[in-house]
Amino acid sequence: MAKKPERPVFAFIRRGNHLVPEMDMDIHALDGISQNQRVRIEIKEFRNVDRHRAYWAMLQEVVDATECALSPERLHEVLKLETGVVDLIGLPNGMRVAIPGSTSFDKMSEGEFETFFKAAERWLSETYGYVNERKRRAAA
Repeated sequence: MAKKPERPVFAFIRRGNHLVPEMDMDIHALDGISQNQRVRIEIKEFRNVDRHRAYWAMLQEVVDATECALSPERLHEVLKLETGVVDLIGLPNGMRVAIPGSTSFDKMSEGEFETFFKAAERWLSETYGYVNERKRRAAA
């Protein structure tokens, strides 16, 4: 089955009870929409990109220090399994197997990702003795 092409994501900023387009492309998303025309929208907060970057930096740091995985991407797959971010699939013999789920921006809210990040950090600490830089500086 062919994958559906991804639709662009448009950003609007709340100002009182109004949504204001953030950039030109967001303004143009409204081209062809008549004044007072009803439209369907899906409200989702954007994810924290700094937290996302911190997560991947943490994985790189752990891989570099411990060689526990071939790459941060492989460690990410392990972390999803260890923290319960899984999809269950049924095999032809009736068994159900957990495979790593998705932490992508469109599959996981910011709150869910923050919880996942903390669980991943805790697991890395318990398993490999990982202590994040912020805690190391506080202890020094």
